[in-house]
Amino acid sequence: MSLFKPTMIAMTVLALLTACGGDKPTQTEPKTEAKTEVTSQANQTTQTNTAVDLSAETAEYKAWVQTQIDSLVTDTEQFVALLKEGKTDEAKAIYPLARMYFERSEPIAESFGDLDPRIDNREADLEQGEKWTGFHAIEKILWTQNTTKGTEAFADQLLADVKELKAKIPTAEVTPELMIQGSVDLLNEVTTTKITGEEEIFSKTDLYDFKANIEGAEKIFQIFTPKLEAKKPELVADLKAKFADVNALLDKHKVGEKDYKGYDKLTPDEIKALAEAVNKLGEPLAQMGVVME
Repeated sequence: MSLFKPTMIAMTVLALLTACGGDKPTQTEPKTEAKTEVTSQANQTTQTNTAVDLSAETAEYKAWVQTQIDSLVTDTEQFVALLKEGKTDEAKAIYPLARMYFERSEPIAESFGDLDPRIDNREADLEQGEKWTGFHAIEKILWTQNTTKGTEAFADQLLADVKELKAKIPTAEVTPELMIQGSVDLLNEVTTTKITGEEEIFSKTDLYDFKANIEGAEKIFQIFTPKLEAKKPELVADLKAKFADVNALLDKHKVGEKDYKGYDKLTPDEIKALAEAVNKLGEPLAQMGVVME
């Protein structure tokens, strides 16, 4: 699913990037236009702050995303093999773990045209006449029909798409603005679809995606931490504490070393606590734009 959604957190980071350089843009509703506005302001910021060299940070992030997509391909190959072997339970077990690599990487993965929707579209995202492919098309069959039959064509297309994504990662243009916007948009994913349980509507594996989005945002923060420490150490301390709060809440729902309980097993109070912790993280995360000043 596309990361760029006009939520409160997205508006916060847009305002902060604008403050770093350029006039405030006119708000628009379509998500593609919102992305264009942020990118335009981000470009103005870069031009204003040409003395700030963040090339090492962008290179580090791009290399990290490459490792995530490499692992996505490996796990997707295993997932596809299990589907073709008719191993329903084993396929269900690896499904959310494979998806985590994609969810961590969406700030870059989302940038390649229609690859993101081909891999990650939910049924509710489809436009009239649009062909449904990807993880969620397979998810529906696995959990509603409890079989791998009918997944074969979807599996072949999914594997081809993630391999195409892997091949395109080296061509991605990674900027500080993409990283900062991307970290906040990963939280938007949590607050718009993960927290409501509508991302993994059939499998109820939303907490895996939730955790992966937080990890993706936290990685960006960690990459910027040395320079943030020099500019605004109190922001670093605040973000470390708020990431710790979210991760501690997620840890309460772990099952074993790497799995999570079904999202339908959470109480309304537990869901509310997660939502509040993510919302508290959003505003200070957007303030990472100070690194470009």
